[in-house]
Amino acid sequence: MDTLAGSRGRRSAWRPRAAILGSLTLPGEPQQVSRARGFVARTLASAGLPGVDSDAATLLTSELVTNAIVHTDSGKPGRTVTVVVLGLPGGALVEVLDDGSASTPVVKGDPFAGEGQGLFLVQQMAAQWGYLRGQGGTTVWFHLAAASCEFAERPGGQVPAAATMAAQIAASSSSLVT
Repeated sequence: MDTLAGSRGRRSAWRPRAAILGSLTLPGEPQQVSRARGFVARTLASAGLPGVDSDAATLLTSELVTNAIVHTDSGKPGRTVTVVVLGLPGGALVEVLDDGSASTPVVKGDPFAGEGQGLFLVQQMAAQWGYLRGQGGTTVWFHLAAASCEFAERPGGQVPAAATMAAQIAASSSSLVT
């Protein structure tokens, strides 16, 4: 019988956990964006996460990797971008780690602008997204809820519990990969 320290012989119930499915570090060059897309598609396919929209994940990854190359120090010669894919109970989390910049990620307000709509897409398609800044750079992440997941149908795509979990996982896993 499994017991936790300080417990009085109670069994701990099995709960699904997050798992790092894969990570890939790429040179910060525009031609590497397609490699990042392929990595995410292959990783999600091999993980077999039911209900996770692989096409949405590859599109949003493409946008975040492009942003990292164009708008951060990762686009400088010799710098890199890292993509991490995590399987979560009821979905997937994708992180893009860059080498940092002076600015923070901003969603452009004009949906009809010809460019600069990457984060707008992320905001509209992901259940949750966010970023974490540290001395080593910035991690921008998005969470895609599985279609069969109970909170995937919430108005506005809000996933209150997943937001907290995704932020905690993003913070802990980014320190593992850097």
